[in-house]
Amino acid sequence: MALPDWLEPMAATLTAERFEDPGWTFERKLDGIRVLAFKRGRRVELWSRNRLSLTERYPAVVEALAALPMREAILDGEATGAWGRQGRADYHVFDVLWLDGRSVTGASLVERRRLLDRFDFALPVARLRPLTGAEPWLQACRKGWEGVIAKRLDAPYEHRRSKHWLKMKCEASQELVVGGFTDPQGGRVGFGALIVGHFDGRDFVSAGKVGTGFDTALLRSLHARLRALEQPASPFARGGKTPKGVHWVKPEIVVQVAFTEWTAAGMLRHPRLLGVRDDKRAADVVRERA
Repeated sequence: MALPDWLEPMAATLTAERFEDPGWTFERKLDGIRVLAFKRGRRVELWSRNRLSLTERYPAVVEALAALPMREAILDGEATGAWGRQGRADYHVFDVLWLDGRSVTGASLVERRRLLDRFDFALPVARLRPLTGAEPWLQACRKGWEGVIAKRLDAPYEHRRSKHWLKMKCEASQELVVGGFTDPQGGRVGFGALIVGHFDGRDFVSAGKVGTGFDTALLRSLHARLRALEQPASPFARGGKTPKGVHWVKPEIVVQVAFTEWTAAGMLRHPRLLGVRDDKRAADVVRERA
């Protein structure tokens, strides 16, 4: 069987979920360039996700991969650091798609890792090892990393964006005030999402919707509190669009919200609820700035 000229790399799906499960493993999310390495004997080619040749940019990586004792291989990884003939770059290998005449993409991640364990990678090439310890996404954020990738141990390698790989980015968090809620959809109880905001002087400014981070008990208990605060008009002075099925409330309930970043329009990106803050006054909640 001939070595393929190209195989689409597997991509992770962004998620706001945070979980630990023995069927999943976590790796550091590197801030680099995704690179597929094709090895035929001592000939090595490096290609980016959009099929640009990177072989000339990483000569030290090419040399290290050429020395590996495998006839054929397609490796998946991330290149970080400087590039160029005079530069040095690191290539962090985290998967294998093809090995010595056969595709291994149908094997589980556990099996593919075992195949990689047969080889001693020499710098500037290294294995990207799984993280250990509790709450790896918090470990990543404390160390100033971009985040983590959660991967199902029993999953095959898929040539597409998959929910078997989940991207958990490091988050910021801050207190916000609930100014409204939307009707629930499907089988959800209570409400669909919270409309949250912060104070800017006397103005109550919208920061968008928060629709994840709730369990059923919280949906019910928080909905009861919100119903008691309903009012006909929006409490927001500016910001945001009016969603369908919205119910406006007096801005009195403070919540803690995690998110990846503020948009240019002042909205939260990928927000999720962390909890209700009964120890904070709504009037004291302003947008926190670095």
